Amino acid sequence: MREASDIDDDDDVDDAAASDHLLAIDIGNTSVAIGVFAGEELVATFRIATDQDNFADEYAMLLLGLLRSKDLEPDDIGAAIVSSTVPPLILTFQQVCRDHFGVDPIVVGPGVKTGVRVLYDNPHEVGPDRVLHAVAALDKYDPPMIIVDLGTACVFDAVSKDGDYLGGAIAPGIGLASQALFSRAAMLHRVAIAHPGSPIGRNTVNSMQSGIFFGYVELIRGMVRRFKEEIGEEAIVIGTGGYANLLSEEAACFDVIEPDLNLDGLRLVYEANR
Repeated sequence: MREASDIDDDDDVDDAAASDHLLAIDIGNTSVAIGVFAGEELVATFRIATDQDNFADEYAMLLLGLLRSKDLEPDDIGAAIVSSTVPPLILTFQQVCRDHFGVDPIVVGPGVKTGVRVLYDNPHEVGPDRVLHAVAALDKYDPPMIIVDLGTACVFDAVSKDGDYLGGAIAPGIGLASQALFSRAAMLHRVAIAHPGSPIGRNTVNSMQSGIFFGYVELIRGMVRRFKEEIGEEAIVIGTGGYANLLSEEAACFDVIEPDLNLDGLRLVYEANR
């Protein structure tokens, strides 16, 4: 039979184990990517719409419901880290973490260690998502590398053979550009962003799909080619972001697709600053 003190000690261990999950939150312009890590393992992922008008309690209600759908309770969360390209929402999610999970999150920004040297003219101008991608990519692959993030914006980032973040290029994302076309051209109506089958459209829908789809395929190919001319043909090309799977096969220039690169980067930055 165990002594009472043994039972108490075991309970303490169980409590510690139950609260050792890391909540990683990456706030983008269109959506908020949320991941829960148990050690190095990503055990749950969610995505919710970004809305600057939502209150902390509204986001908390959404997040708590999503966590419980994966059998996770607030007490399971022992730490949190937040990154945001939407500055007003940083305070909102800090409040969510403090009020509903009892943790004070690390916020990715100036003063936070990433382990990556940023050679931008002004390092503070680099979006935290771009640095996080470099952190995660360097943990998995050998540089040089080109990271292509196909999300709200179409972002190309270059990492040198020495592992330094060099900079990159930013273009409107395929969804954003399509929306501009639909809203500004009176005769053109919204169409699904999809492979049209042929670059020569035989009707207006297929013509629009061709221009959008193949236009971005060639943008990706061309930018990757130009980046390789500068940092080396051996550079590994990593795709990420919501449209990566849609465009990767036709673009045929990606070596690997990493859908959770931002969340992996958050975990690594947390480990470096815990």
